[in-house]
Amino acid sequence: MAISDIAEYSHLSASDIEALRHELDSIRREVEESLGERDARYITRTIAAQRTLDAASRLLIFLGGRSKTALVLGTIGLGAAKSIENMEIGHNVLHGQWDWMNDPEIHSSTWEWDLVGTSEQWKYAHNVTHHKYTNIIGMDSDVGFGIIRVTRDQEWRPVHLVQPLQNIILGLLFEWGIALHDLPPKVGSKDHTPLSPPRTARAVPSLVRKIANQTTKDYIYYPALSGPRWKRTLGANVTANVMRNLWTYVVIFCGHFPDGAEKFSLDDVKDESQGEWYLRQMLGTANINAGPALAFMTGNLCYQIEHHLFPDLPSNRYAEISTRVQALCDKYDLPYTTGSLPTQYLLTLRTINKLALPDKFLRRTSDDAPETASELRFSQVLYRAAAARAQAQSDNSQELREDIRRGLRTAIAELKRFRREQKRTLRRARRAARARGLYRNA
Repeated sequence: MAISDIAEYSHLSASDIEALRHELDSIRREVEESLGERDARYITRTIAAQRTLDAASRLLIFLGGRSKTALVLGTIGLGAAKSIENMEIGHNVLHGQWDWMNDPEIHSSTWEWDLVGTSEQWKYAHNVTHHKYTNIIGMDSDVGFGIIRVTRDQEWRPVHLVQPLQNIILGLLFEWGIALHDLPPKVGSKDHTPLSPPRTARAVPSLVRKIANQTTKDYIYYPALSGPRWKRTLGANVTANVMRNLWTYVVIFCGHFPDGAEKFSLDDVKDESQGEWYLRQMLGTANINAGPALAFMTGNLCYQIEHHLFPDLPSNRYAEISTRVQALCDKYDLPYTTGSLPTQYLLTLRTINKLALPDKFLRRTSDDAPETASELRFSQVLYRAAAARAQAQSDNSQELREDIRRGLRTAIAELKRFRREQKRTLRRARRAARARGLYRNA
């Protein structure tokens, strides 16, 4: 089951959580006060570089003649340009990260991105529903995007048997999946929740118009401009869009579904404080280890934890913020979930493939699995482990260090240690049983 008491799960007191809130508020305040020319220059140069790369790639495809090298390089460049527009520019502009500049061309209220889905529908589904209610089962529709089972809290259905295939299709057509996912559901449908925006009379026509404009641009207009080479341009555009779709899908899934990105129940959000909201973002997301180039190509969403803590702060600041967030995790003994891109994606694939099966075929419980955990995972094991350690200490209880905070990271480490001890005990018992059997047979 999902986490229903985040304070108990994190092993933090109410005063700890409030202190954490003050420290994160301080980070936000300091970054906001320091925003200026350097940040504005970053986003304007990024937009200029992206548009230059887009135009240069299209020219290379068009002017390359029959050269396969020119076609491949142009297609890769176009795919990269589309990825940058989607991730580092469109996604972050629509979060309002650059609204402080008061530039009407780089503003969340005016930006329309290079995808088939509309910016307006995405902003509500993502900025409001997903970021406010991150990983809360029944409230955050991005948990599996309505078709992928990524936690045992989602009821298994026979259709989930084919979710490994659905996952591949979703990756290839990610922009289309997001466009349909963000369309406000009809009242009374299975996808409708109290958080769903009303489906206005213009919702569907707006999406249809955007799809028409986008497909016309990529699959009719640019190929037509290429004249006799229209097939070459059409193929390059299709390939570039698939490249962008796959890249966006991988980055998003690696930030939300690997081991350590926890899920939460409706009970946990009742009367939630700002400190608890911060804590839920830190525990419900995961980072990707990345250098500057990879970070840029992910739209700085390799810093998914920092992005969820401060979704409207400029993305170019996430690297410096991450150092301070990691320090807070050390101070409050909290895990800072991160890993290489291959590791995070393989963990995500493991979850998707494993949860395609009914729970009866899975070994771990719903309270203590890599992809699904709750505060109950610690209920017996840690009490027994703590008792064993206390017994091993000298009778002088003052020797126990009370100045060291014992939080979630220590609890998880103790849980793993206790499991290893259990396995060793079980192996020794099995070897002893085999030895006794051989002795009797002799």
